Amino acid sequence: MKIREATRADAGQMVRIFHDTIHTVNTRDYTAGQVDAWSPAVPEADAWAERKFPTRTTFVADDDGTIAGFGELEVSGHVDCFYCHHTYQRRGVGSATFQRIEGRARALGLTRLHAP
Repeated sequence: MKIREATRADAGQMVRIFHDTIHTVNTRDYTAGQVDAWSPAVPEADAWAERKFPTRTTFVADDDGTIAGFGELEVSGHVDCFYCHHTYQRRGVGSATFQRIEGRARALGLTRLHAP
């Protein structure tokens, strides 16, 4: 598994992971109504990439072409989306992705990360 910066070509898999994780993993902690409000449908990949890629650095966990998870870092230190595909949970994907986020934060001179 390689942790690398995301490209627009990854957006299709990323939006699927976003939606599917909310509707599988997050149902343990949220009601059906809450997950439906959070992600009522799979977001449109091009619109997602257009809105998010210019304003943050996104890292993906790439398992030979399959995106296993991703995390986003804004220059303010805000960690926005951080998702791992449900079949890759508990396999170190999140830890490895977060290590890359922390490394980028240090390179940017950030001393604090946050996720409101």
